[in-house]
Amino acid sequence: MRRSIRRGAARVSIMAGVSMLALGFAGAGADAAPDPAPTEQQLADYIHAGLKQAAPIAGTGSACTSGSGAGSGNGSGDCLGGSGSSSGSSGGFASDTKAYGPSMTSWLAAFGYGLANPDATPPGANDWNCKPTAEHPRPVVLVHGTWMNAYNGFAFMGQPIKDAGFCTFTLNYGRSDLLQGGGLGSVLPGVMGTGYIQDSAKQLSAFIDRVLAATGAPQVDIVAHSQGGALANWYTKFEGGAPKVHNLVTFGATNHGTSLDGIGALGRAVNNFGIDVLGFVEMFVGHAGIQQTIGSDFINKLNANGDTVPGIDYTIVGTRYDEVTNPVDLTFLKAGPGAKVDNILLQDGCEQDLSDHLTLMYSPRALSIALRALDPVKFPDLQCSFNPWLLGGGGSL
Repeated sequence: MRRSIRRGAARVSIMAGVSMLALGFAGAGADAAPDPAPTEQQLADYIHAGLKQAAPIAGTGSACTSGSGAGSGNGSGDCLGGSGSSSGSSGGFASDTKAYGPSMTSWLAAFGYGLANPDATPPGANDWNCKPTAEHPRPVVLVHGTWMNAYNGFAFMGQPIKDAGFCTFTLNYGRSDLLQGGGLGSVLPGVMGTGYIQDSAKQLSAFIDRVLAATGAPQVDIVAHSQGGALANWYTKFEGGAPKVHNLVTFGATNHGTSLDGIGALGRAVNNFGIDVLGFVEMFVGHAGIQQTIGSDFINKLNANGDTVPGIDYTIVGTRYDEVTNPVDLTFLKAGPGAKVDNILLQDGCEQDLSDHLTLMYSPRALSIALRALDPVKFPDLQCSFNPWLLGGGGSL
């Protein structure tokens, strides 16, 4: 457990260092006194002004190809990464989980177990003999987030969703090593979800087709965390997934990007003025991390024609204490024609739930929201209990 804590601290240290390096690059080569640091509003203005450098987008013509030989992420060879960002090559793959890991109530304990056992199956998931019932005719696909894996993404929610009567399935996607642009975190065996999101969407598409074939169901419901939400949105919009999905339930999803505590916003603003700082940052956070920053080409394309697609019911959950998907309002969606959206702030009606981006998936209230979205008749009530930042599990391991 001490190793897990040290690794978490190292991750924070790396991100802080990247922020300082980005600041350094912004002022490099200037003899005069540096300009005052830009405000958050100025950064937002830079980003939304759409200032773009002329350099080609990372991977044009060859990147965004998955390990299975799939084509480019959007059909044109455009990786839609950061403008000028170019670290790492394309690649990566998805994989099935193996032996079951234990149920967990604490995110910190689950994260440590998932690092040591990267292919563990979360309890309740991947019973390929499970057949949907008339009461619950759609299997549920669980989609983890960046730097996570199937196990530590759903070690808390997996079994209760299965016990509620749903067939549940999950995969490890976006497995990219350092040379493939997975970022520094990818050297740890349990860190996944780092490859290009378009590649991961193809991996999710193939997995959902397997689930539909095995269960005989016409559609699935998706429960997704963080990048998993944006990935699921891309799948429904650009990979033919819309008719295959009924409910899309997301927690802390990077639907409109994230400032990554300001690092991504700053890097994007600097890149827009012609200095390729994000290519350097990408070596640390990986392709997927950069793609999820505010103003990235990926985020712009994801939402260019509206937030939703017809026929899907969306339940979008954010937490006030999210230190990754911030500002929290960026996770919420606006309903377009033929779609239903329920945007939920976790703390509305439950101030004692202090879940952050990671412990959100270990919140009893979040679980009850997921169950209500999947079956509002059988699970109409929401729970409310104390769930702290970082640990989860009500404050204990």
